[in-house]
Amino acid sequence: MHTFSRLRATCILMFAALCLGACASGPPQDGPRGDWGRAPRLRPPGEGEAGGPPRQPRRSLFISPAGEPFRAEPGAPYPVAVWFAGADADHDGVLTREEFVADSLRFFEKIDGDHNGVVDGFEVSAYETQIAPEILQGFQGGGDGPGARGQGGPRGQGGGHRGGGPPRGGGGLMGGMLQGATPYSLLAEPEPVMASDGDFDRRITRAEAAKAAKARFALLDKDGDGKLRLAELPQTPLQARLEGPRGAGSS
Repeated sequence: MHTFSRLRATCILMFAALCLGACASGPPQDGPRGDWGRAPRLRPPGEGEAGGPPRQPRRSLFISPAGEPFRAEPGAPYPVAVWFAGADADHDGVLTREEFVADSLRFFEKIDGDHNGVVDGFEVSAYETQIAPEILQGFQGGGDGPGARGQGGPRGQGGGHRGGGPPRGGGGLMGGMLQGATPYSLLAEPEPVMASDGDFDRRITRAEAAKAAKARFALLDKDGDGKLRLAELPQTPLQARLEGPRGAGSS
């Protein structure tokens, strides 16, 4: 009987010690959140949590009309210029339709992992998760701000797109949040790779990619002279937030 009493007392003491230890340890340590394993959401430099210290500046992002991501370190020029310089094959400061299409097909071949001339669902998934994971995340900052309704996608141009080629996507705006690649792009296309799927069969052929590139060039070539210049390109919504809208404050 005495042995049983001592055993019960020992169990009670051990339980009390465990409770005290749990209370003293405080709340559990912060662990992985919903965005674990993915690229962080891009924020304008200096923007922080409410009531907390400002966040460190993030790298900026530009996504080319074909869907290729270009990133730059904080403080570096917005990387649209890097894309433009690479696509401008003869380095004359002008991007022709031929150069524009060639650059789009170069990236098409990069994401066509098995080099069979078709980008299928598996390759699209690899693009969205490994090459440009930012397009799977939301971006606050829509509304009527710079670029919120896109700079020339299906609903960004008067009358919309009528042909079988480029950009679909509904303008990339939903509930004040820019969707997919739209915050980082010249055109309002949430998913530029899939937007090239002209016949909606979930497979993008090289011919479809070329046709979409020609249609995108036409949307950007506002004066119809067959040439694009860097200074004449629209700002992406992110670029406008980082640098301020062009012409702001000028007389």
